[in-house]
Amino acid sequence: MVDRADRFIEVSLDKRGVSCTAKLLDDRAPITCDAVWNALPLGGDVYHAKYARNEIYTLLPPFAPEEPPLENPTITPIPGDLCYFTFTDTQLGTKSYGYETEAKHQGRRQVIDLALFYERNNLLINGDAGWVPGIVWGTIVDGLDRMADACQDLWRAGALGETLNFRRA
Repeated sequence: MVDRADRFIEVSLDKRGVSCTAKLLDDRAPITCDAVWNALPLGGDVYHAKYARNEIYTLLPPFAPEEPPLENPTITPIPGDLCYFTFTDTQLGTKSYGYETEAKHQGRRQVIDLALFYERNNLLINGDAGWVPGIVWGTIVDGLDRMADACQDLWRAGALGETLNFRRA
């Protein structure tokens, strides 16, 4: 593998004016890191997880030339992990997820979920599908405390009108 300099991105909740810095895990998930890096900036409506616990995420159209393999997988993300998931439209189609019919991802055959985990005790198991492994492709290196506070506010106050964004730092 080619030795490269560390790459960093900014992850933000723009309406709340909060951001943090993440380091890409090029040594553990090089294909996923390249796919995300080459597609930046990325972002969209933010959601707070119902099943995984301490997670916020956005749902995007596919952006990689080819979907990454399940490199550096986890079902137990830790605080600061950035994860990548690929879902089909039917996997996210049940009413239990709470997505409104106007959600921007509705009608897409494939949906990419970019997630940030901000606190401990997460378990990627879903009542409809079972285990849902994700690719850990980045880790927050600065500002996780501020982002965690904003995520907790998002959980309590609501996510409407807020976006989760990923940009090169």
